[in-house]
Amino acid sequence: MKLIMIPVLAAAAVAMIAPVSAGDVQGDAYDCKDLWVVRNQIFKNNGYCFKSAKAISYFGNAGCSYDSEAAVPLSKSDRMRIREIKRSSARQGC
Repeated sequence: MKLIMIPVLAAAAVAMIAPVSAGDVQGDAYDCKDLWVVRNQIFKNNGYCFKSAKAISYFGNAGCSYDSEAAVPLSKSDRMRIREIKRSSARQGC
């Protein structure tokens, strides 16, 4: 597991969602920015190389290995969390 430095908001967002079950995200308790940060932090932790200026500025691309989200090796729980984050984002119109 890679250790990375992340901004305080991202750390707080990861702490909010990481220990909860996917069903907890369905309540849409997290705003669009938090959902974006948590989703992309999962990809960052697993070696994704970001393409957007916003994501590169926020997360950086140091140590990245995968140019395609589909190629990033994610655990079953990470995949489930990402699906729930996408659903919550869609419900909120993010």
